[in-house]
Amino acid sequence: MFQGKHFARWLAAAALAGMTASAPALAQTTLKMAYALSENSHYGAGAAAFVKTLEGSLPDFKIQQFPNSALGGEREVIEGLQLGTIDLAIVSTGATLNFVPETGVFDIPFLFRDLAHARKVLDGKIGQDMLAEFPKRGLVALAWGEQGFRHLTNNVRAVSEPADIKGLKIRTTENPIHIAAFRELGVLATPMAWPEVATALQQGTIDGQENPLSVIVSVKMWQLQKYLSLTAHVYGPALVLMSPSVYDGLSDDGKAKFKAAAVASAQAMRDYVDQVEKDGLETLKSNGMQVNTVNHAAFVQAVQPVYPQYYKQFGQALVESIRDTQ
Repeated sequence: MFQGKHFARWLAAAALAGMTASAPALAQTTLKMAYALSENSHYGAGAAAFVKTLEGSLPDFKIQQFPNSALGGEREVIEGLQLGTIDLAIVSTGATLNFVPETGVFDIPFLFRDLAHARKVLDGKIGQDMLAEFPKRGLVALAWGEQGFRHLTNNVRAVSEPADIKGLKIRTTENPIHIAAFRELGVLATPMAWPEVATALQQGTIDGQENPLSVIVSVKMWQLQKYLSLTAHVYGPALVLMSPSVYDGLSDDGKAKFKAAAVASAQAMRDYVDQVEKDGLETLKSNGMQVNTVNHAAFVQAVQPVYPQYYKQFGQALVESIRDTQ
């Protein structure tokens, strides 16, 4: 009789252990996806496409979106991916270069001729080899997304020539590659996390900021800034990242489906950028921003003294192979 009771207790304990073991797997079907901007942005468009594609192919997974830096700035989000407290994210290379320094090569000013050139590089061997660097830093990079070319806004004056930008206090990302070029131009470069920027502009502690049109439009920058100068000084990639704590537990088929969702996300971001390049300027003008073109060749020439530093940092052969991609 004792043996029977003992066996029954053992069965109950085994069943409870089995339930406990399976609980994390069940809980893991809801994944957290973080990004810095609103759902009505290129990041939001990318997130929506990711969710639609993934949940269509893997219905056991549900994605919970956390837009507007709800889980912290980009650096905190990437650290969350490494720790496994965040599962997915769309981020800029301004943040990733603190973790995968090689990605900074794409942030070199005036490196890319146009969007088609940048996309060809990222989709080709150079870009794909770069994605393979992320697992070495405790991250999984699923695909290259896009922000577009970065432009300058400020409240002091229209910027047409390099001389016009001197002395302006401009918020930059925490990106030493950008900062070096701005300082060469005489800008008082002020690195600042994105969630702090609106307050700094309102209080006048900075004169301006620089971002792609996709960001400038989605955050309604006309409410905070008067002048937009189309400097196109840096191309802004984005990345769809994933925590290894989730990715490594997937089957090969599951990994392929997450990658397919990321590719759909990247395409949605590019489509958004293409659209905002067409109609974004009209939106900004109609809301009162003064928009002007710049002497692009003069700006290119003005940052040339910084290029030896970039060659030393990333290798001249890599920089030139990117620039020469046709």
